[in-house]
Amino acid sequence: MAFFKNNGSRVPRVVERMAQETKAGRMDRREFLAIASSLGASTAIAYGMIGLSVPIEARAEEPKKGGVLHIAMSVKAQKDPRTYDWVELGNAARTFLEPLVRYTREFTFEPVLLESWEVNENATEYLLKVRQGVTWNNGDEFKADDVIFNLNRWADKKAAGNSMAARVSSLIDEATGKAKEGAISKVDDHTIKLKLNDSDISIIANFTDYPGLIVHPSFDSTGGDLVKNPIGTGAFELVSYDVGSRVVVKRRENGKWWGGEALLDGVEFIDYGTDPSAIVSAFESGEIDVNQETPSDYVDILDKLDLVRSEVATATTLVARTNVANKPYDDKRVRNALQMAVDNNVVLQLGYDGLGTVGENHHVAPIHPEYAELPKKVRDIEGAKKLIAEAGAGDFEHELITIEDAWQKNTGDAIAGQLREAGIKVKRTVLPGSTFWNDWTKYPYSMTIWYMRPLGVQVLALGYRTGEAWNESGYSDPNFDAKLKEALAISEPDKRRVVMKDLETILQDSGVIIQPYWQSLVCHMSKKVKDFGIHQTFQLDLQKVWLEEA
Repeated sequence: MAFFKNNGSRVPRVVERMAQETKAGRMDRREFLAIASSLGASTAIAYGMIGLSVPIEARAEEPKKGGVLHIAMSVKAQKDPRTYDWVELGNAARTFLEPLVRYTREFTFEPVLLESWEVNENATEYLLKVRQGVTWNNGDEFKADDVIFNLNRWADKKAAGNSMAARVSSLIDEATGKAKEGAISKVDDHTIKLKLNDSDISIIANFTDYPGLIVHPSFDSTGGDLVKNPIGTGAFELVSYDVGSRVVVKRRENGKWWGGEALLDGVEFIDYGTDPSAIVSAFESGEIDVNQETPSDYVDILDKLDLVRSEVATATTLVARTNVANKPYDDKRVRNALQMAVDNNVVLQLGYDGLGTVGENHHVAPIHPEYAELPKKVRDIEGAKKLIAEAGAGDFEHELITIEDAWQKNTGDAIAGQLREAGIKVKRTVLPGSTFWNDWTKYPYSMTIWYMRPLGVQVLALGYRTGEAWNESGYSDPNFDAKLKEALAISEPDKRRVVMKDLETILQDSGVIIQPYWQSLVCHMSKKVKDFGIHQTFQLDLQKVWLEEA
């Protein structure tokens, strides 16, 4: 079996073909770099294949060591990383825990606790090379057994709330709900072989998602509590964790970090609640150096302060989804009527101040490599009224539930307003986030934020494949599942796009979601913060960040 290495000169033929397409201008450079790096080409090789050198970041001055970075971010109660459903949980933990692979701000995949990986031509087998010279902050050596422990935990489909099972589904035996015998095997102390049930080009990309942080093998036996036992491999150590208030970490002292040393003395995450005006005051008083995100209606306000603005276009979105296990949403006519009554561009303008691009109700973004453009839909109030009448649901009052964050509430209000214009009765319910997220998969009709994934097939597998933990709509279509399985086996975006067109059409026609827009994300920071910018998935990697005035 031929394997192709992300740190060697051999790469799959598909990568070579994509390189030619990129050089000819028929494939986007960013798309090529993302796919090539996930399939086994190192960053240097990927750039070289399209005739470019790896960009070298220009520095105005040499980084300085010292100082504490203060970040405004919600501080939520910690739990098992594989069950994370908020990126803030991952951001706090990833200061001392690390992933196997990192999705960079340049939209490529970079090895972290893996040193490299190798993949066969049809993406059914992977060799994972575990980084050597890594120690946990309790002094234990990091080795292949630790990765295998985590892979098996991720593959436990029966573990409550474990969304990582959807990300490693190609390793799972459906009969047992656990990793299939022989799917994960140890070659030596620093090499693991994965033998998949089916071709899966999303494995490496899925390793980068925020629930994919690597925990110590003692995690379960010591109670599964990261705060009490913060054993990790990262550049920082946990000092304190106060839910709803503050997280404090310091530069790692217990054992040497494999990457050298963090430049910062420490980081503090500070929770200012849900009122964005508190963040404005914190910037003005110098209490914080950076915020995780600037709400769209506060961008102009913070722009007027003496701050640096960072912005990135993403595939992050807010979805209004029905749950088909609840009447009348088991009727496709009702679901389609809700879609037809709403103009997504209006929702973008009213709900998010136009800071993004219009969505198309199928949850695949134009920036995804395999995005297929479908015929544009237009608002059809009369068609919506007709379908509602045919379904006998004219007197039904829909309860659209959102959390209280202003932009999510505004988006829900914009959708509800348009539904009412079509004669559809709507009750609006706004809940605190702490209440909403307790039952977010169970509401009959609600809105959920979905963060960006590098590949379109990833989010479809997480949110719409039958039986997955995050399939909040209860959607199930054997044809969709079969097409998705087919798409996950296709490396080349152009070829996968043919199948993706079918997937987008099936999901759009099902009516299970109104997906009104894709967000552009913005954050602000003090001018003294260096080597930092907002990440397309909200991910915070702080080991190389430094302060000009420490």
